[in-house]
Amino acid sequence: NTAYSVNIKERLDFSCALFDPTGGLVANAPHVPVHLGSMSESIRTVIRQNPGMKPGDVFVLNAPFNGGTHLPDVTVITPVFDEDGSEPLFYVASRGHHADIGGKTPGSAPPDSSHIDEEGVLIDNFLMVDGGTFREAETRALLASGRYPCRNIDENMADLAAQVAANETGVREVRQMIRQFGLAVVHAYMGHVQDNAEESVRRVITALHDGAYDYELDNGDFIRVAVRVDPDARTAEIDFSGTADKNPYNYNAPLSVCHAVVLYVFRTLVGSDIPLNEGCFKPLTIIAPAGSMINAQYPSAVIAGNTEVSQLMCNALIGALGVMAGSQSTMNNYVWGNERLQNYETICGGTGAGPDFDGCSAIQTHMTNTRGTDPEMLEFRFPVRLEEYAIRRGSGGAGAHRGGDGITRRMRFLEQMTVTTLCSMRRVPPFGVDGGSPGEVGREWIERVGGTRVEHAGNDQNEVYPGDVFVMQTPSGGGYGAP
Repeated sequence: NTAYSVNIKERLDFSCALFDPTGGLVANAPHVPVHLGSMSESIRTVIRQNPGMKPGDVFVLNAPFNGGTHLPDVTVITPVFDEDGSEPLFYVASRGHHADIGGKTPGSAPPDSSHIDEEGVLIDNFLMVDGGTFREAETRALLASGRYPCRNIDENMADLAAQVAANETGVREVRQMIRQFGLAVVHAYMGHVQDNAEESVRRVITALHDGAYDYELDNGDFIRVAVRVDPDARTAEIDFSGTADKNPYNYNAPLSVCHAVVLYVFRTLVGSDIPLNEGCFKPLTIIAPAGSMINAQYPSAVIAGNTEVSQLMCNALIGALGVMAGSQSTMNNYVWGNERLQNYETICGGTGAGPDFDGCSAIQTHMTNTRGTDPEMLEFRFPVRLEEYAIRRGSGGAGAHRGGDGITRRMRFLEQMTVTTLCSMRRVPPFGVDGGSPGEVGREWIERVGGTRVEHAGNDQNEVYPGDVFVMQTPSGGGYGAP
């Protein structure tokens, strides 16, 4: 609530979670799946690298190869100590997508980055609050460092302060829980919820069958996944062997994102209302070849890995399981700004249909779960005018159950800006299942003041000038069953 950036305060592009003494996820606010399934490794990195941590310490991390996702997702981690301050009992963390963390383009999403340094400031286990003392000068120096430093450090600092405050709220709630029930009971129930999640996933596995899927990307690469089920042991192996090697640009996901995708998909198969946590992982074995686009190694560029590759992996795994048709499989990253201001949005689209349901229209799908920016707030905070935000009726794939529709969004710029997009499903449409038709691909273009139309690719960068209109049409979902 005290964040400054529109992306965190209005779109709710953040996640908060509670972790056990080993860094295992216990419970979370039901928010952004790609954040929640990947945060544990961030916590474990901080535990591993700070054996002397003390009460009042707060750590910051965004390093994709140490549990982060991509650089704009900044994680703030606070240990919860026992009464005498001798050892941490739990950890609370908040991960928020900062509107700008540096990089080649405003908003930190360059479409052609090929090295992590081109995407902004890399933060790896930084002590931001030392025993209760805020290290403001050192934090500002960090944000101003690197090849492409942050453009709006005051805004970053305001958002970081909000994250610290959110964590402090979490610390107080955990301590109140311990005072009310006792530490032994709290520890026991944290184990119980993880055991329950494990058993819930094992029950789901017994109803699954082996499956495989090759999911083609717009650039011609493939994400290949095979699911092998052992019904007697009630375990499953998720094997991504054969997936394309490292992408030369930024369609690379760190291993933490791969784990987040698997956790999300199997959690969605559980019919009961359980908290997403580490227990879901226990029956699952993940094989993700090192150096592939889904297990990126330093210094790979990864800005689209968290957003696009996660969605593509998710659709591939859903395709292998055969549980529903393809959804828009992209976050439609829409990033714009200049040296004075920056904003980041993901744009909604259509979801795939299933055996007994139609797809949803105009909704954030799968690995993202953020709001659309409120039009009044958008126009109040930025020199833009939102002129159309409409469902593309009939764009969803036909079928016994129809895919959800995408949207059309027209935004007029009132000041010169750089617009960058990172979008998938601009060539390959979301798939239909069992005779259902595929959904429609997305597309973008710019309508100049003089009347000319400039095509804008899915992954692209363009300057817009006062009066220019940027138009985005998002993909729709595939249909399920013959029409």
